[in-house]
Amino acid sequence: METRTSSPDEAAGADAPRSLIHLDMDAFYASVEQRDDPQLRGRPVIVGGSARRGVVLAASYEVRPFGVRSAMPMARALRLCPDAVVVRPRFSAYTEASERVFDILQSVTPLYEPLSLDEAFLDVTASRKLFGPAPDIARALRRRIADEVGLPSSAGIAAVKLVAKIASDLAKPNGQLEVPAEGSARFLAPLPVARLPGIGPKSAKIFDALGIATVGELAAKGLPFLEQRFGPGGRELYDKARGIDPRPVIADRDAKSVGAEETFDDDLAGAEALRPRVHAQALRVAHRLRRAGLRARTVQLKLKRADFTIVTRRVTLEEPTDDGQTIYREATRLLEREPPRPTRLTGVSAQNLVAAAPPQLGLFAPPPRPADRLNRALDAIASRFGGHAITTGDVAATGHDDPDLRAPPTGDLGRGRR
Repeated sequence: METRTSSPDEAAGADAPRSLIHLDMDAFYASVEQRDDPQLRGRPVIVGGSARRGVVLAASYEVRPFGVRSAMPMARALRLCPDAVVVRPRFSAYTEASERVFDILQSVTPLYEPLSLDEAFLDVTASRKLFGPAPDIARALRRRIADEVGLPSSAGIAAVKLVAKIASDLAKPNGQLEVPAEGSARFLAPLPVARLPGIGPKSAKIFDALGIATVGELAAKGLPFLEQRFGPGGRELYDKARGIDPRPVIADRDAKSVGAEETFDDDLAGAEALRPRVHAQALRVAHRLRRAGLRARTVQLKLKRADFTIVTRRVTLEEPTDDGQTIYREATRLLEREPPRPTRLTGVSAQNLVAAAPPQLGLFAPPPRPADRLNRALDAIASRFGGHAITTGDVAATGHDDPDLRAPPTGDLGRGRR
């Protein structure tokens, strides 16, 4: 797919206040499966759970003309495309590919904000002096991802997150789209109002009843009308419709919290079933903390029950930590206090973040703690030999072992990659 520009007659705005890239992997899980199994290439592939209960986690571009989309019930997807090849998810393979992609992204800027395994925002404003204009940076990143990881990706380039995200969606598959800073409102104006984040099918019906079909028509209603009709949310709608989005790209090192969570194909109940997932998430969080040079004073556990109620529990530590096993122990204590109800999601997050103290030098400096030495060694092993180099038995047994989440197979200290 050729690189496109929303307005060919406009300059790219080199003096724009910011240059942001939203990079998104194309049909990520399905693309990994097609990469690893040549027999799946060119065929309609669905990654997901069982037809009885599962949902579509990813749909290859070959199956999308049939109407199959991610988050669709698997039973419906198979009715739409009975010849689709259904592949059970391999989260370890997806996370390993994700890690390799993020390693490439951080080679051009430390200001990258992972949104999930397969997408991230990058602020390359300062990077332009080293690597050239933002579209060239995006093109080079996508080329490296294709050459080194073997996967397709798309990118949106803009001055604000909102526009960059929409641009990357429109550039799919395997393309990129630049929207100059001064062209944001013109770019958005002809798009369906449902393209704006936060506007789902129900909201779209409300706008349709008001005679609002496009983003431009929404902006033309004016702030007084939108505030009268939607209350405080009217200002946000008005700003979005005009391409105004001041949100910065927040790297882990600048974040107020660092977390990881997972939604399950089938509900799980009881600490025994949930503990390996919590372990994997704790290790992932710990590695992100160490990569960002941070430690956490508070550990939070999140549970989403089968009835979609959300439970959060937290504990404050005596000393801040970046050790995965410490975070895991505290999260497990919180987990074991909860009744064993069917659970759809678990999440672990580190909060109240502080900068990790630099290593002390000098004749009488205390030696590094065993956990710190082990974590550094395990990080180095995973970085050099990849995500499958080392893990814990309980995490590996779930089939969800993450290269992010590696820890030694025995002992009370842990760590992995990312």
